[in-house]
Amino acid sequence: MRLALAIASRFLLSSKSQSVLIALGIGVGIGVQVFIGSLITGLQVSLIDTTIGNSAHITITSRNADRTIDDWQELYARVSQNPKYAATSATLTRPGFTVTNNQFETILIRGFQLPQADGIYNLSQALIAGEFRSGEVVIGRELATELNIEPGDEITILTGAGQRSQAVVSGLIDLKVAAINRSWVLMDLSTAQELLKIENLVTAIEIQLPDVFTAREEAERLKTELDEYLRVENWKDQNEQLLTGLQGQSTSSLMIQIFVIIAISLGITSVLAITVMQKSRQIGILKAMGIKDRQASLIFLFQGLMLGILGGILGIAIGLGLAFSFTKFAVNPDGSPLVPLVIVPTFLIGSGLVAIAASILASLAPARRSQKLDPMEVIRNG
Repeated sequence: MRLALAIASRFLLSSKSQSVLIALGIGVGIGVQVFIGSLITGLQVSLIDTTIGNSAHITITSRNADRTIDDWQELYARVSQNPKYAATSATLTRPGFTVTNNQFETILIRGFQLPQADGIYNLSQALIAGEFRSGEVVIGRELATELNIEPGDEITILTGAGQRSQAVVSGLIDLKVAAINRSWVLMDLSTAQELLKIENLVTAIEIQLPDVFTAREEAERLKTELDEYLRVENWKDQNEQLLTGLQGQSTSSLMIQIFVIIAISLGITSVLAITVMQKSRQIGILKAMGIKDRQASLIFLFQGLMLGILGGILGIAIGLGLAFSFTKFAVNPDGSPLVPLVIVPTFLIGSGLVAIAASILASLAPARRSQKLDPMEVIRNG
């Protein structure tokens, strides 16, 4: 085996330019695979984060006519004690209107448990002015612009039940979704209960999970444990089109990667097959000197292995370089990357192993051909 490895190294070094071109070809192919895989992963992470990153993954609501949850403190205590949940919060949500200078705007009154809800909605970082204060409200940036409101001003809130209340705006928030910024009026839970004249009631228990893709399974488990009057919803059932799009992206990425690997394999096979013809005289002489057929075939398998290792390393470097460059050229107006760079070590290692495997498989045909060479015939015919 050592002899076959030494001969394989000598063959590669004797044709340095050819060996470099083969390794570079493998590197470019694997680089494209790494770049596309990283780009698709980053795009999916961005889509998931934008869609449900700062929202509840599982929502427990009521089937009652008034949509309120009875004995919600007991339910919340049960749910919040689950160590598998990243964050839990009880919320009170009701539609309403705000009136300023005879201008009516439809709003959604939302009362949160603070700071528990901060773990779901990231409210503290979304604040762009002012702060959350008990007894006061925070409104979205778009709503503040439409109503010409600044922190410290008062707004008039009309509830669905006809109550009319005055509230001080203590801050402005930007939740990165225009529709939410235009409609949500946020406050702590006790303030919402007092405003809506709903004592000690909530409309939902919201849960965020560490792994967003386990939401459906966890929701099904909760359904078997909770009372029948409670409804358990999860983000996956509410975003089927998004999941279909993500699946389509993953499938297209896989297909591209498969064809890249096929192209690499065909290239290596053809080049090594030519090498067998070029080195047939040397192989014939080596066989006449006592090298076995198995050792002769190992020469080309080792060539494939070494080319695969070198090409895999080059490919990972090229792919990461392309992905990093893309984040510098494709940017949002604020300078942040249009698609975040997401590096998955297992994917990089897998890409390197794919390069090695493809190279070894591609060298099987030349190896079998070298094994069948008749040394006397090769030497006789030159």
